[in-house]
Amino acid sequence: MSTVFSMMALLVMPLWFAMIFVPRARWTAALLRSPLVFLPIALVYAALVVPDLATVLPAVMRPELPQIAELLGTERGATIAWAHFLAFDAFVGRWVWNDAQERGISPWISGPILFLVLMLGPLGLALYLAVRSVGSPR
Repeated sequence: MSTVFSMMALLVMPLWFAMIFVPRARWTAALLRSPLVFLPIALVYAALVVPDLATVLPAVMRPELPQIAELLGTERGATIAWAHFLAFDAFVGRWVWNDAQERGISPWISGPILFLVLMLGPLGLALYLAVRSVGSPR
């Protein structure tokens, strides 16, 4: 699990690099044009979670802290959760990047926000929504 955990970042790091450091490059737009950019990490997630659906589904369908803590307290559970975080943070990051491009928000503003989305997903999203609300409504 340790190797899978470490290698998963390689699937999303090119997206983050492009969005943060070269947001206006043509190849960044080409890379992020399709939502299929999330397919590799989604496939890793599926490969990890499907064999454990009998354990995972009951825990997430009726979530209770002790069962979720037990699930996440294993290397496999933490790796599954990490794949989930990586996939959804990247998806939110792509939305922020795309929306910032459409609204003409400076990369000097969107770049640090995207970094925050990468590191602390919901906080980055909340900050972006606050910044977005200051601009002209669409």
